[in-house]
Amino acid sequence: MMKSQKGAAAALAVALAFSWGGAVAQDYPSRPIRVIVPQSAGGSTDLIARLLAQKMGDALGQSIVVDNRPGAGSVNGTDMAAKAAPDGYTLLTVAASFTITPALHKKLPFDSVRDFAPISQVATLPHIVIVHPSVPVKSVKDLIALAKAKPGDLNVATSGIATSTHLAAELFMHLTDTRMATVPYKGGSPSMTAMLAGECQVNFAAMSTAIPHVRAGKVRALAISSAKRSVAAPEYPTIAEAGVPGYEHSSWVGLLAPGKTPRAIVGRLSTEAIKATEAADTKPYLLKFGMEPVGSTSAEFAGLIKTEIAKWEKVVKAAGITTGVSSE
Repeated sequence: MMKSQKGAAAALAVALAFSWGGAVAQDYPSRPIRVIVPQSAGGSTDLIARLLAQKMGDALGQSIVVDNRPGAGSVNGTDMAAKAAPDGYTLLTVAASFTITPALHKKLPFDSVRDFAPISQVATLPHIVIVHPSVPVKSVKDLIALAKAKPGDLNVATSGIATSTHLAAELFMHLTDTRMATVPYKGGSPSMTAMLAGECQVNFAAMSTAIPHVRAGKVRALAISSAKRSVAAPEYPTIAEAGVPGYEHSSWVGLLAPGKTPRAIVGRLSTEAIKATEAADTKPYLLKFGMEPVGSTSAEFAGLIKTEIAKWEKVVKAAGITTGVSSE
């Protein structure tokens, strides 16, 4: 075949692909949609999935069924979604652990970038640095000074090895050149119980877990982990503002589709996810749980995923974390 003929054939193939994708999108959806949550019911990822299922289902005119598939640190449910037919009828709701997992496993049954099509980052969930009242610090700079003066003496409660709270603490130590002893517990609530009992002195806790105890005066809050101050607690500075330039970490929740899902379908899902996030009743609902709406585009969410994977690769390596799984 001559070069001109090959070029024409390639152009025709691309045109047909876009035409087919557009035709599919026009008829989509024609049956119920399943959204996999690779964690147990009741957590922030599950909460977001159910919010989207209701709002997007109404907008699309089809029911969206939430399917909780926990196990292996979210790997099982994520792999199920990666291998699902790329037709828009199987979606995946993920948390920040999605970008931590690649750094913890030498070999995964899926590629976190290639095998998924980002739809939208729906919400963000900042962490808040808190200390036990017995700790003689009132600022992040005080905490850094104490940690440097007594390396390894302060205990940091985490919700488990390589969870978001653990990695938030490791990132802090990495950027401040400090050393504190991380103590893993089986979830955010047990780690907070240990904190209140004085077993641990520091916690990079999820806002939803910590704020009630901060308000009650049972723990002292120092700063917020996100890039901007929290809408739920604007009186606290960010960690970066408080003396650690470049620090930024928030848990987040977003929506993905299998990697080869037609772009037209991904585009429609992204539009509806953003509309759901921007609905008048969404923000106050999420703020009750310490979460803030985002509603990013597909491209913005793809950029976040790549940036986060690279960041956590460095942090996990520097911290020497070789075991454990990541979950929200």
